[in-house]
Amino acid sequence: MEKINQKLQLSRQRLKSLPFRKIAPNIVTMLALCAGVTSIRYSIQQDWMKAVIYIFIAAVFDGLDGRVARFLKGSTKFGAELDSLSDFVSFGVAPAILMFQWSLNSLPKFGWFFCLLMVIGQAMRLARFNTMLEEEPQPEYWHNFFVGVPAPAAAAIAMMPCMISFDFPEVSYIVRSHAFCATLLCLVSFLMVSRIPTISTKRMKVPSYMIMPMMLVVALFASFIITQPWLTLGLMVIVYVLTIPLGVAIFLKAKRQSLKA
Repeated sequence: MEKINQKLQLSRQRLKSLPFRKIAPNIVTMLALCAGVTSIRYSIQQDWMKAVIYIFIAAVFDGLDGRVARFLKGSTKFGAELDSLSDFVSFGVAPAILMFQWSLNSLPKFGWFFCLLMVIGQAMRLARFNTMLEEEPQPEYWHNFFVGVPAPAAAAIAMMPCMISFDFPEVSYIVRSHAFCATLLCLVSFLMVSRIPTISTKRMKVPSYMIMPMMLVVALFASFIITQPWLTLGLMVIVYVLTIPLGVAIFLKAKRQSLKA
């Protein structure tokens, strides 16, 4: 009985105060969630550029929260669950509503179905990701890869027609067509729930001789983002899609080497 009372007292003390390092990652995650919900607002108002921008802002915060948690050693179960909910809203619900408002709302009966398909695919991907964390560790050759396309990348692929139309309005009638957008959402939904390995940069190491060229590429990327933001982001998404077969080939090679070893 005394041990139970001591545990209750300790739990009460923990609730009274919490280290800031435990709270900081959750603050970043909340900023990502706020950006995703704000994107929904601009989609409803048909302010397409702001809707896309806020989803990318959510992606930036989503990339930061995990790094902040690891840097401060403030990872918590609550933070992991909050991050999944934020990803679902910012990269599942928000881009689906954007594509419905931008193109598919005029498709009789079936337009909303394709948007639901993307939301469901995002929910299933995040649910699988959470369950995989509790399962046995994956083999070493999986450490540099995601299972399926990650949530922010899927949202970027879904928004690609919007970004193309901003810089090239003359092809808007093609990329804004029902057939193109519906097919793209089906493809994104499949890529999210599939087990296709996609390249992850979390554990990627850069050789010392590549540091200066990489810095130059980053500088060029920054200049292009300032001068031609939508063309640059659209090309980035296209390049990412093209790297998916390359990632599969690298994964299969790493798997063969691991099995031989």
